[in-house]
Amino acid sequence: MSTAAAPASSVPAGARSGWWEAVQPAARDPILGVTEAFLADSDPKKVNVGVGAYRNDEGKPVVLECVRKAEQIIAGKQNMEYLPMGGLVKFNDLSVKLAYGDTAPVLEEKRVAAVQTLSGTGACRLFADFQKRFKPDSRIYIPVPTWANHHNIWRDARVEAHTFRYYKPSTRGLDFEGLMEDLKKAPEGSFVLLHACAHNPTGVDPTADQWKEMSQLFKSNRLFPFFDMAYQGFASGDTVRDAQAIRIFMEDGHQLACAQSFAKNMGLYGQRVGCLSVVCDNSQQAVNVKSQLQQIARPMYSNPPLHGAQIVTTVLSDPELKEQWYKEVKVMADRIIGMREALKSNLEKLGSSLPWKHITEQIGMFCYSGLTEDQVDRLTKEFHIYMTRNGRISMAGVTTGNVEYLANAIHEVTK
Repeated sequence: MSTAAAPASSVPAGARSGWWEAVQPAARDPILGVTEAFLADSDPKKVNVGVGAYRNDEGKPVVLECVRKAEQIIAGKQNMEYLPMGGLVKFNDLSVKLAYGDTAPVLEEKRVAAVQTLSGTGACRLFADFQKRFKPDSRIYIPVPTWANHHNIWRDARVEAHTFRYYKPSTRGLDFEGLMEDLKKAPEGSFVLLHACAHNPTGVDPTADQWKEMSQLFKSNRLFPFFDMAYQGFASGDTVRDAQAIRIFMEDGHQLACAQSFAKNMGLYGQRVGCLSVVCDNSQQAVNVKSQLQQIARPMYSNPPLHGAQIVTTVLSDPELKEQWYKEVKVMADRIIGMREALKSNLEKLGSSLPWKHITEQIGMFCYSGLTEDQVDRLTKEFHIYMTRNGRISMAGVTTGNVEYLANAIHEVTK
């Protein structure tokens, strides 16, 4: 295959300094690569179950009605001034109430330091830098598997990273024994990354009793829990249920930190709206911690964006809009749950000899299917179905119009 020649440089040869000659192309993002391949495919039957963004049953992006109404309320009534380094104060207050509960003692005692962040990614990165600055010799323990960007975030913050077992391929479920065994070996003072709900990419969450057992281990071994909560409300349709892990740890008296994102549960993907909160010993400590988080944010991005935070604040502070949001987020969660049932049912009707109960036992946007890389490659080449090569299916891309086709294709490659 011929390769097009690079365009000639307009810089005179003698003026070239060679500053960037050592720079090589970065590795392609595996998820974005799936989308690019899907868009380049002209087959009318093509299906994209690789992207982690909600779609309706027609496969279209969704803007929630409560968000549209909030935009109408905001339109033309707000200035465009900079926010403080810590972001919109009312947004932070409403976010932590959603995470910890409206009447949580830690909020009444003003023991939570909270700052607005660039969605959940920004919250994780801000905390990773905070950890490195104030606990420079500590480790972060990350589950296997996890969202790939978690590794990038703590690596770039130069925090020593270790892993712990989480998923058991043989059962397509939680490796609770392995998890507990690995975390028992973690040195005192270690930090542990936990997915509050709808674990990405597996969709496998601990039960309430397992969370309680983990909480006791964290207390006895003095481990610090860091919760990444990207799917509150989106997992089960119930924001309280999806926050149960955090509430269990709070009831046991832990200090902890939480990264929140409003990308999935409010559909504000492009607005980059998030919150980082850290539970402290007392109110003065919370003031100190917040000041340091702001200090870290200052040279990164100075202050967070305004519009998305105003939308979330408007929705969560208006009783009617908040109630509408609860209903709309449940509709999204219920559609995902329904597609899980439909995919499992279609596979079973085809007479598949493989067990597929894990499809409905898992929760949230993703199904960790158990498909091998070779099987995923066959799905793409033979059936024009696109997903990441680890077999993760974005259930948001499954619709009543394509679920039967998807099931038939999976059945063919797993015979």
